[in-house]
Amino acid sequence: MARRRISPRRWRPPVAAPDAGPTAPFVVERRLATGGRGPEDVRFDAHGYVVTGTADGRVVRLGPGGGRVVAAETGGRPLGVLPCPDGGVLVCDHDRGLLRVAPDGTVEVLVDTVDGEPLTFASNVVQGPDGTIWFTTSTRRWDLQHHLGDMFEHTCTGRLVRRDPDGTVTTLLSDLKFANGLVLAPDGTHLLFAETAGYRIRRYWLTGPRAGSTEPLVENLAGFPDNMSLGSDGLLWVAIAAPRNALLDRLLPLPGVLRLLVWNLPAALRPKAAPVAWVMAFDLDGRRVHDLRTSDGSYGFVTSVTERDGTVIAGSLTEPDVAVLSRP
Repeated sequence: MARRRISPRRWRPPVAAPDAGPTAPFVVERRLATGGRGPEDVRFDAHGYVVTGTADGRVVRLGPGGGRVVAAETGGRPLGVLPCPDGGVLVCDHDRGLLRVAPDGTVEVLVDTVDGEPLTFASNVVQGPDGTIWFTTSTRRWDLQHHLGDMFEHTCTGRLVRRDPDGTVTTLLSDLKFANGLVLAPDGTHLLFAETAGYRIRRYWLTGPRAGSTEPLVENLAGFPDNMSLGSDGLLWVAIAAPRNALLDRLLPLPGVLRLLVWNLPAALRPKAAPVAWVMAFDLDGRRVHDLRTSDGSYGFVTSVTERDGTVIAGSLTEPDVAVLSRP
């Protein structure tokens, strides 16, 4: 995508709350090589293998001892992944849409259009016991390489989408602030989803008298929430891609021409994400339990995190490896 002119929309972000700081350091205990780069989302499958996708289009399984098996090549850029009970994998592919990788490696396109337009930037996916699938799309205007354009523009074109078992596709929520991580509650009553550009995590009710409505779970985060997962410890694990940027927060409520001026500066002069590796964990009432951070350069641009039986792993948009973290 060629560099696009942004169309800024004013938004007044919440005043940044005092940062409580980390509860423990983010320490990389060891690494699992992916054979590529950019394990953007990481998940454990039923056998304890790590499933992830890399920038060259491969979906890979990584063994605890470092073995690696290529499960499929999507022909695009896999982002969110969800291992299935039958050994398959649901994949949010940035270029090709919502895919299913069968256990034999066959790739099937489940959704490639939404609301009459090509599905791009599918981000995260979950599935219910009856085969219903929910997934997020981050933006309708920007691609992965230029995703910062969405942060500057703040036109809020993210969506939460449902695919029924019969293949019907329905947009449940639109105008989301860069919709990203997605989790299905253990009891199936609601979804939790991250709005990266809104610094928040929200709940979408699926059942009961509040079905179809949303409410906040965590608001006014100190950073940009990315992929999320539900750990075996019952906690909501959240990757924080970067801290909030004070200059961007100041620009967002002001006339858009100021953001245009900053956007048109050379890339080296525009606001940059502070280098930090950062993950958090919350209980399902939104209370912070863990906050692991480091700025020592040992790992960077953390976009995913998950936990299983006390083992915490993290993925990154830019690193070559999956990080196994010291237990908090």
